[in-house]
Amino acid sequence: MAAPAAAPRIVIENCAIATVDADDTEYVSGHIVVAGNRIESIGAGKAPENLQNVVRRVDGTGHLATPGLVNTHHHFYQWITRGLATDHNLFNWLVALYPTWARIDEQMTYAAAQGSLAMMARGGVTTAMDHHYVFPRNSGDLSGSIIRAASELGVRFTLARGSMDRSEKDGGLPPDFAVETLEGALAATEETVDRHHDASFDSMTQIAVAPCSPFSVSTELLKQGAELARRKGVRLHTHGSETVEEEKFCHELFGMGPTDYFESTGWLGEDVWMAHCVHMNDSDIEAFARTKTGVAHCPSSNARLAAGIARVPDMLAAGVPVGLGVDGTASNESGELHTELRNALLINRLNPAHREAALNARQALRLGTYGGAQVLGRASQIGSLEPGKLADLVLWKLDTLAHASIADPVTALVLGAAAPVTLSLVNGEPVVENSRLLNVDEDAIARSTRDEAQRLARIAAQA
Repeated sequence: MAAPAAAPRIVIENCAIATVDADDTEYVSGHIVVAGNRIESIGAGKAPENLQNVVRRVDGTGHLATPGLVNTHHHFYQWITRGLATDHNLFNWLVALYPTWARIDEQMTYAAAQGSLAMMARGGVTTAMDHHYVFPRNSGDLSGSIIRAASELGVRFTLARGSMDRSEKDGGLPPDFAVETLEGALAATEETVDRHHDASFDSMTQIAVAPCSPFSVSTELLKQGAELARRKGVRLHTHGSETVEEEKFCHELFGMGPTDYFESTGWLGEDVWMAHCVHMNDSDIEAFARTKTGVAHCPSSNARLAAGIARVPDMLAAGVPVGLGVDGTASNESGELHTELRNALLINRLNPAHREAALNARQALRLGTYGGAQVLGRASQIGSLEPGKLADLVLWKLDTLAHASIADPVTALVLGAAAPVTLSLVNGEPVVENSRLLNVDEDAIARSTRDEAQRLARIAAQA
């Protein structure tokens, strides 16, 4: 649907453009016309003359324009527990941190969401996602606080309403006081969908159903969660095949590997995406490709927790939708998605099966844009720069010392130092200019996150 004729227009000219469309169309020097919240036109050279209602013109000389980055896996609350358990594998890391996480409240969650969102948006993320699964009793409206933080910052957002009902007494990892009941988790998830999910084309807030992981939820929660999501017409998200310990756990408890277990509970399908998927054999990848189940690849977190290297080149070759994720900042302290473009390329080249042919710069950019839009179910709306799509785009500054001697702008963006963001538009509205957030006070957020991290640490120590 085209923008109304009277819509205000923003014209960006003289920039390199990587559209990330189906043909990977690029322009050495081109233009983008934004009308309202849509991309109206894009092409080589100057913008069309005699455009009406132009409210702003941007000279993009020395810049690269790309689709906004799309984050497909995160845990915002972890912003206030960064730098802890730095030498642990996943299971030991979870055991070390669950007792602290289980004492978060609404004020902490809001501050942590602000910090996580601010760092990502400042680095080119226009669509964010949070998988929140820790709901201590009497902790307030945690889901609402996270959605409020995203709305205030101005980014497009998917909240994956998580849950856990398998605690230590049931053979899981979370402490008993950190989980919900099966009935409580399902009811609260449905309420969150009913209250917040917007299915419209230009939706700024969507909800997914997201039981946490095979080792923290019951089989019944997975099954009924899938039924709930499909009854409500929303997507499904969870962690899958992250570590060898998880695979061993699934074989011991369920008599099968994670992928077969997920399929037995209704958790493979084009409306599903899973985080990590590091330990996948050929049949697992075939099952994901056959069902179009998506993957959120989190290279920095997988390295931080020594989980391994996901077989991303094999997944892409098989037709599995793959996007990038920051993951929680207790396992990726930088909290930035644009660094994951580089790390995805570098880490996948360490896999001896593919080496230098694993990924190239343009494939990495596609993972962070269109691939992310695919796994979030929004590829018709975002993820590439095309007329009619939503105006979520980023203008990266590449003419400074850090990048000016790299001739190819996409290579400069992916393999060079983190590029400054001159302009980031979400839904046609500026969110970042000259590397500063426009809608929130970064310094105030920094103070708030520090204070809430200290408060949580005191509460956890007293407990």
